[in-house]
Amino acid sequence: MSILDAYKRGARRRRLYLRAIRKRRELECVRDRTQAIKTRDILVVTVLRDEIKRLPFFLKYYRDLGIRHFLMVDNGSTDGSCEYLAEQPDVSLWSTGASYRRARFGVDWVNWLARRYGLGKWILTVDVDEFFIYPFCDTRPIRALTDWLDAAEIRSFGAMMLDMYPKGAMTDVVYQPGQDPLEICSWFDAGNYMISRNWDYASLWIQGGPRARKFFAETPYRAPALNKVPLVKWGRGNVFVSSTHMLLPRGLNLVFDDRGGEKACGCLLHVKFLDAFLEKSQAEVARAEHYRGAAEYRAYADALRDDPDLWCKWSEKYINWRQLEILGLMSKGNWA
Repeated sequence: MSILDAYKRGARRRRLYLRAIRKRRELECVRDRTQAIKTRDILVVTVLRDEIKRLPFFLKYYRDLGIRHFLMVDNGSTDGSCEYLAEQPDVSLWSTGASYRRARFGVDWVNWLARRYGLGKWILTVDVDEFFIYPFCDTRPIRALTDWLDAAEIRSFGAMMLDMYPKGAMTDVVYQPGQDPLEICSWFDAGNYMISRNWDYASLWIQGGPRARKFFAETPYRAPALNKVPLVKWGRGNVFVSSTHMLLPRGLNLVFDDRGGEKACGCLLHVKFLDAFLEKSQAEVARAEHYRGAAEYRAYADALRDDPDLWCKWSEKYINWRQLEILGLMSKGNWA
């Protein structure tokens, strides 16, 4: 790493940090319950839009893991999501009608909330369709994981995003509010992943899975990135650079070991492919607020008109985290 490269990254970190401070003006506080946050609380930070059907199970899932407070930004929902969240006793809520794209796809808002309320705390940044899986999550609360990370002086924890999908067409089963979406989307690709190195940010870059083979088969290099760093012990000056794929300082990205070692890491079960996904894809194409003018959602909308089946003969049905470790998709490392 050259001195010039280090200087450029430092300058970018300062720019993003100052940008997040400016972007705080776009957030209007709806419910401020942050005084209830305790010193050892782990905070979930989420940006969402029109997710009323998913919210009941999302909140239950993370409450059951041991989350005691949520920092949530509603970006112009019209389906009652904002009103629902305002009634939740463990949610501090902000609302904004500002451009998601011009806030770097919500990352500026996340960086501000983490800086304002999360210094010295563990921050878990997830979307409403992402469910964090870590070693022993079936028997140990998330506090056990962060306590081990603190004892080992580890400040970040990586997770590969694992796309979940149904067997059969997406429209075959209607998702009901409060339902566990994994009851419908219980299958995943056990292989079919491409891994490369991002030397500038000392991170791995992972692509593949059902989205690469079904929606980006002709241009797999354009498939969405699956590497994430969702759990971070937030420090002064920390910033997400590209969604939760990469952070600065870049040492926070050293969460996977591609040299034969066993670093503890988890998975994010990504449950995107429910029955209403075609409608959502078409809406996001019209909004053009996502990356590359919503090119990813345009690929989804084009392919989903035929109501495809993402299942294939190599699909695996999800059982538990131990199955994912056996398949090499996550690891408990030296956490016993």
